[in-house]
Amino acid sequence: MTSFPAHLIVIGTSAGGMPALTQLVEQLPASLPAAVLVVQHLSPDSTGEPLVNRLNHHTDLRCQLAVNNMPLEAGTLYLAPPDRHMLVKDDYLLVTKGPRENNYRPAADALFRSAAVHHGPNVIGVVLTGMLHDGTAGLDFIKRCGGTAVVQDPHDAEFPSMPESALHGTDVDYVVPLDMMGRLLLELVGMPSRPLVEASVPEDLRLEASIAERVVGQTYEVDQLGQQVPLTCPDCGGTLWELRQGKMLRYRCHTGHSFTADALLEKTQHAMEETLWVALRMMEERKNLLTSMAVRGEGLWSAQQEEKLNEIKKHINRLRKFLINGQKEEGLPLRNSTEDQPTN
Repeated sequence: MTSFPAHLIVIGTSAGGMPALTQLVEQLPASLPAAVLVVQHLSPDSTGEPLVNRLNHHTDLRCQLAVNNMPLEAGTLYLAPPDRHMLVKDDYLLVTKGPRENNYRPAADALFRSAAVHHGPNVIGVVLTGMLHDGTAGLDFIKRCGGTAVVQDPHDAEFPSMPESALHGTDVDYVVPLDMMGRLLLELVGMPSRPLVEASVPEDLRLEASIAERVVGQTYEVDQLGQQVPLTCPDCGGTLWELRQGKMLRYRCHTGHSFTADALLEKTQHAMEETLWVALRMMEERKNLLTSMAVRGEGLWSAQQEEKLNEIKKHINRLRKFLINGQKEEGLPLRNSTEDQPTN
């Protein structure tokens, strides 16, 4: 017999996630009075089925890939399909190809928000090992709706970035290593469920969840969420709105792309770097053209081309030095070990 879950356990993980998930689900029994919903960042061209099969070999929970309109059942683990958001809507799942959030699809933030809006205090959000910031805003959403936030101890995580971001970004209730997390979750879901009080769900989260369900929102709807700012969405080029509700400073465009401030800063930094590399390439091509013109010219014409050539060499060397030094400071690999040599 299956039953509707008294609680939802929503989990976000990325790098190092599958070993962590298998260790966690081994601790959860088939009689778990909760549904477990997992966002594991996957390659868009993967199937997800091998991961479901792997999880099924490590737990008595029923593990399956989420399907649109699938009902929520206790004792069941649902894995978000690759390149699809998994959302909660009342007592069933929505699987959509909505806009990326924090550069991810599926995104833990999208799942956490929808679960919080529809199940409020009966949601337990969990952030495990991974890189960058997905899940941080999501835990804040859960806390604002009365739920519980759990984070893997960063010292226990193979990749501590996601747990550290969550600890920095919101008020976490529990920080535990994986070998203690199953026992904690069993204690939390063993508590009586609490009724969702509609008035306790913040209106901004309710509106964001509604927009995500419909995939794309309207400009007037996003106006209700925040203030339009002179920034553009790095994914679609649209205008961004600044959202200041809760603990997290966030940005979103009306099509639904959403970023924490840290994620937006990182995304724009990468875009700026790519633009500068293109500019460097174009200046190198101009330098080569001026070199050919100077060699073939005579007298005053040749001298003018030599002057332009020397000027562009200075700009090339400055830009190259800026790019190389910036990469060293960020700990990024250099594109070419010879690129810090002067231009001839």
